[in-house]
Amino acid sequence: MANLKEIRNRITSVSSTMQITSAMKMVSAAKLKKAQDAITAMRPYAEKLTELLQNLSSTLEGEVGGSFTTQREVKKVLVVVITSNRGLAGAFNSNAIKEVKNITDKYAGVQVDVFAIGKKGNDALKKTHTVIDNQSSVFDNLTFDNVAAIAEDLTQKFISGEYDRIEIVYNQFKNAATQVVKAEQFLPLAPIKSDATAKTATTGDYIFEPSKEEIVLTLIPKSLKTQLYKSIRDSFASEHGARMTAMHKATDNATELRNQLKLTYNKARQAAITNEILEIVGGAEALKG
Repeated sequence: MANLKEIRNRITSVSSTMQITSAMKMVSAAKLKKAQDAITAMRPYAEKLTELLQNLSSTLEGEVGGSFTTQREVKKVLVVVITSNRGLAGAFNSNAIKEVKNITDKYAGVQVDVFAIGKKGNDALKKTHTVIDNQSSVFDNLTFDNVAAIAEDLTQKFISGEYDRIEIVYNQFKNAATQVVKAEQFLPLAPIKSDATAKTATTGDYIFEPSKEEIVLTLIPKSLKTQLYKSIRDSFASEHGARMTAMHKATDNATELRNQLKLTYNKARQAAITNEILEIVGGAEALKG
């Protein structure tokens, strides 16, 4: 059995760790509330924008997306992976990194490069992939304008023919305990299916100014920026949810370990006291003899 000093040192160490994990849990819980409110408020706008674009496009004849919908032979793929700048968030980062590797396997024989948004994804994937850029600083000031600049850069890489397909990998926020890894096609835009209901919704007594074609071509860049911003916001909320859950479990485990160590310490202390009493009694009996 370990001596009392070793057990006391372990109890002190575990107690310090428990204080740190408990503090990190509370910090993440506070940040999660703000991040959750942001993504919850944004989702209806993003979904309505996509719906509007699809409904309006379904009433137009021919290809209206221009260079945004160009389907080319896939020779080079760019994967935008959104992770965090810090760890201690359970499987949050590793799940996104695994999905990038799954996409790489799916495009066997095709060059797959990585565009990292988040330090953890960059550090892990630069060992196995070509990371063309790392925009981890976007989390320092997460605004739509900053993300829009990244979306414009990605769009230009596709339009110029540098990449034939761009996909986004991120963790979608469900709740504090659940994050779902998503892989979405960013460019080219997926073909928009014509729908009778959609046509009815957009071909009533409306006057379009400018033309419907111009409106669609204006909405597409806006939609792409919104899609990327929503993905980063989703990932940001997921990060704090994952970290809060991970730190909650770590705090519970540290509490359980500390209690076990205290029990072990008390048993060892009791055994030491018992041995001392036995030695005293034995010495007293020897003197009587």
